[in-house]
Amino acid sequence: MSSPSECFECRWQGSRLLLAAYLTCQVLAWLAVCASPLPGWLAVSVLAACIAHAGCAIPRRILLTHEHAVVGLRRDMRGWQVFSRARGWQPVRLCRDSVALPGLVVLRFVRPGRCVGESQCVLRDALRPDEHRRLRVRLKFSRRRWADVGAGQG
Repeated sequence: MSSPSECFECRWQGSRLLLAAYLTCQVLAWLAVCASPLPGWLAVSVLAACIAHAGCAIPRRILLTHEHAVVGLRRDMRGWQVFSRARGWQPVRLCRDSVALPGLVVLRFVRPGRCVGESQCVLRDALRPDEHRRLRVRLKFSRRRWADVGAGQG
């Protein structure tokens, strides 16, 4: 493992695999609603909610085309930071329920002053294979990865 003082940074792009999985789930949800004995007005409301969710989730969490989409992670002497085109680098605290698997990283973090955590899925097609491996290794073995924002050394 590299020195804990060594800086780490990676940036990812939208994932076609995540988009395919999301759209599959959307279609299955629509089919379930259509096959259910819900009243018509309720079925239409649920379908509208599914479409509204897709309108928000696809650009912000899947294809990462929205300016507020999180598209990068960095660790330096100031701690962990996430990057979006609208806000630049912002300090965060990584949550213990972040997951680093061979094909998938689920990055869970909390911004300073907020109580609710955020998530970003980074599938294997969002980064080059060596960068995805570096991200997984850094998340699994980094010292003080759960330290508070602004804790300093790391």
